[in-house]
Amino acid sequence: MKVCIAGASGYTGIELLRILELYKEIEINQITSRQYSGKALKEAFPFFNKSKYQDLIFAEEVDATSSDIYFLCLPHEPSLELVKTLFENNKIIIDLSAAYRIKNKEVYPEYYGFEHRFPELLEVAVYGLVEVFRNDIKSAKIIANPGCYPTATILGLYPLAKEGKIQDDTIIVNALSGISGAGRHLKEDFMYPESFSNAYAYNITKHRHTPEMEDVIKRISDKDVKVRFTPHIIPVSRGMLSTITVKTDLSKKQLRDLYFDYYEKEYFIRLQDRPVRIKEVLGTNFCDIFVDKDEKTGYAVITSAIDNLSKGASFQAVQNMNIILGFEESYNLKNLPIYP
Repeated sequence: MKVCIAGASGYTGIELLRILELYKEIEINQITSRQYSGKALKEAFPFFNKSKYQDLIFAEEVDATSSDIYFLCLPHEPSLELVKTLFENNKIIIDLSAAYRIKNKEVYPEYYGFEHRFPELLEVAVYGLVEVFRNDIKSAKIIANPGCYPTATILGLYPLAKEGKIQDDTIIVNALSGISGAGRHLKEDFMYPESFSNAYAYNITKHRHTPEMEDVIKRISDKDVKVRFTPHIIPVSRGMLSTITVKTDLSKKQLRDLYFDYYEKEYFIRLQDRPVRIKEVLGTNFCDIFVDKDEKTGYAVITSAIDNLSKGASFQAVQNMNIILGFEESYNLKNLPIYP
């Protein structure tokens, strides 16, 4: 199988190059980047010196016919158009943008600033959260790879939402993210002097991932919910922690038994006996989850940790590819070196 990585010079594209090099069954035959167009991979990124793809040249535009699988690490609007073209060419598409994640096309102008012109493809696209939509992914042609905040949050909520054990219609989510979640472009807030030893909330009343969470939770629970989501930047390069607070009538033991029943056989979900830590998931495809109950208030508190570039983006995309191609789901995603 021939693979294209569109937008291969961003953080998620680099992670895909790193993991896909392990595959003997596929060949990366296209990488694109307008910034590095005409340069070899090793020239743009010297740490790929000695990679089997070190001499692969960045193209400026995607050839929609010469690859079989297309990973799109592009902004939302370019992905919107390219997915349409690739679908018409009968390609397998794993889109890491948000262009096809939310089924309701009316959300896109408000939260993403563009009209979604292909509602028929929104119906075809499968949300690529494997532990929830695995059966749909197997035969999908368009995978809408989930956002990082939604991945951590929805996996933390899934058993409760699926069993209808969330009592209120409002879910409170406070999440912390490393700076790499903002991408590689320059912005004053993410420069070293601004971000070092600093932390702050942002987009506290209107974040793009809020409707994505609400849309998927509704699909899981068949219930309209509101997500009170507050994201924060913390001074680490990568990693994400989501703390979720919901009202439930389950006892602490029932809560933990429920999560064990749902996740015991999920390789990439690790249930922990203490609140989870970002450092323990870095560079892996694991999602670590801890559940507890405040009996005084009746609120369950779930903490969920992922690497925003791995389980929150590129490695989850590869997990989706493994399923579509009939590989073991954890193929080449096991035993990856953990960042110190």
